[in-house]
Amino acid sequence: MARGRRIPFGQSSMETAPIVGLWALRVLIGLGMHRDFISDHGFSSDGLAQAIGLGDWVDCTRQEFDRKKVLAEMRKLHKDMEAQAGEKVVPTILRENVGRLSKLVGLSATDCRILEFAVMIRNESLLDEACDRLGNLSSNKVAYALSVILNLPEKEVRAALSASSILAMSGLVAVDRSGISYMQGKLDLLSDHFADLIASSEVEPVGLLRDTVHRGSPATLTIEDYRHIDDSLSILRPYLKKSLQTGRKGVNVYIHGAPGTGKSELARTLAAELACELFEVASEDADGDPVNGEKRLRAYRAAQSFFGQRKALLVFDEVEDVFDDGDGIFGRKSTAQTRKAWINRMLEDNVVPTIWLSNSVRGMDRAFIRRFDVVFELTVPPKGQRERIIRSVCSETLDAKLVSRIADSEHLAPAVVTRAASVARSISAELSTMGVGTAIEKLISNTLQAQGHSPLSKSDGCRLPDIYDPVFIHTDINLTDVATGLKQAMSGRLCLYGPPGTGKTAYARWLASEMGVPLLVKRASDLMSMYVGENEKNIAAAFCQAEQDGALLLIDEVDSFLQDRRGAKANWEASLVNEMLTQMESFSGVFIASTNLMSGLDQAALRRFDLKVKFDYLKPDQACELFERQSVQLAIEPPSSSQLAKVTRMKSLTPGDFAAVARQNRFLRIRSSEDFLTALEAECGLKEGEKAGIGFLN
Repeated sequence: MARGRRIPFGQSSMETAPIVGLWALRVLIGLGMHRDFISDHGFSSDGLAQAIGLGDWVDCTRQEFDRKKVLAEMRKLHKDMEAQAGEKVVPTILRENVGRLSKLVGLSATDCRILEFAVMIRNESLLDEACDRLGNLSSNKVAYALSVILNLPEKEVRAALSASSILAMSGLVAVDRSGISYMQGKLDLLSDHFADLIASSEVEPVGLLRDTVHRGSPATLTIEDYRHIDDSLSILRPYLKKSLQTGRKGVNVYIHGAPGTGKSELARTLAAELACELFEVASEDADGDPVNGEKRLRAYRAAQSFFGQRKALLVFDEVEDVFDDGDGIFGRKSTAQTRKAWINRMLEDNVVPTIWLSNSVRGMDRAFIRRFDVVFELTVPPKGQRERIIRSVCSETLDAKLVSRIADSEHLAPAVVTRAASVARSISAELSTMGVGTAIEKLISNTLQAQGHSPLSKSDGCRLPDIYDPVFIHTDINLTDVATGLKQAMSGRLCLYGPPGTGKTAYARWLASEMGVPLLVKRASDLMSMYVGENEKNIAAAFCQAEQDGALLLIDEVDSFLQDRRGAKANWEASLVNEMLTQMESFSGVFIASTNLMSGLDQAALRRFDLKVKFDYLKPDQACELFERQSVQLAIEPPSSSQLAKVTRMKSLTPGDFAAVARQNRFLRIRSSEDFLTALEAECGLKEGEKAGIGFLN
């Protein structure tokens, strides 16, 4: 088995640590390793011989070397050192640091001696060299050897090295029980740099944990930035406060959510609000290399021991390292599953309240989940809060329109905004042409694409035309009255149906504006998935997001989800309808479904809509008035009576046709009413079912 890190011989000497000579002689004499060390013609290690006081024999010729005399002299050296054993102590700095740890963690005298030995075998090459004489050791032999070397009762040493001992539970020293190894390799310290830290200078506990636990960074957000999880925080905040006041044990919180949603920042914000220290279990060491789940658990145990008497919170990020690092294909269990009893006990007895963070709850054993006190998902903030965070992070860099457009992305996590702003500001002087705002927008858009999301929109697709007015919608009900009623009720389920372009989506946008609430638009392409069960999850997530945002939810092309179940050919088709109906009934806000295809919808679904509104082609008077208003908007002459007469004969004219012509005007200039009329006739002529020449008759 591979050995632990070796210190080059000669780095330390008996003069700097006199007790090392005594320990080395106990290995050679007390454990009988002199047989291998002394041969008939010399030593197996001249350096070790010189270090323990047998240097005069090193330079002897083979004829002069006397094995018996050498052994006798070595026995005398051992006897003399044993007589002075009380004067042989470890270096002062190490002794004092171990003493501080003893008071903090509750180490026994035996624990302290073992810890000192484990540190010194890494820092004193002589001791390491001597213990190498023992060869590969099993765990049982390690205990016996240490009892001899440290002159301690074997029973006490075995107890101190057991898996349930303070040394092991605190993570300070653990015995590698996976096989045989040299002494140094069998005694596993908290971290690679722990031996250097504890032996080199007086340090505080957090300093000893440098590689494994570090102080949390200051919070940059406030509780106000997490208003979308008010329900969960209304439980979590008083629970943590009470737990810190009373010293409650076994306080564990599990927060999961997509990367960048602000889980770590939430922990920092909570610590700031509770006026307590925050420590984070590191996921990488001082060299930047990842730390495996086993090491991180040991760091967690050490932090629990070190900070148990302080008002503190502990954060364990990326818990997948422990709970989901197995491999089901090959049958390898996760670190937590192989230590199930210990993990369960840890979640019941930890003295420092711990916040466990994960990007996903998938792969998490349900038996572990039920042992957490508070469990919730941290989702991407709603648009209103996204705008607030963007303004806060980007200060005066972005104008209101750009802030709103960036915030439109439903997948925009706070961390993405923070990083983009930091990068753009660092090179602001070099961005004279592009500008910081444009740079931030570009960085955010690229990150979203790399995450598999849509890039930021280059225009405000949800913006209504300046001349929008519901009077230009042909329905059999007064839509303004509907808006007035919904503003008061703030709840309702509407089904808007009719041909494309008749104004269904635009009305939903106008209604959201009138009600003073955000609009959440979901199309069939946003919700449909190729994977079984994903459609239902996406539908549920859309309603959940609208509930959190206080938004009006519009699902376009709803016929994709509400087909008559009597004609279903597969189970998933009926399941899709059932999920939509369930979500509709439980949704407390305003839900609008729009469709071009009313026939074929599930009858039970239709009954659940409070109001079904048919949107139709423009009536002649509506078409004429809209033509006149649009002419003013296009800055062209008013239409003639003959032109308006032609407009009235266009039987399938919709507000969408007028919007399409207005967009054409950006690149194909409309210079007269005749141009406008021709463009509208072309739009109508291309519609399915239109006969050639419709709308062109005089």
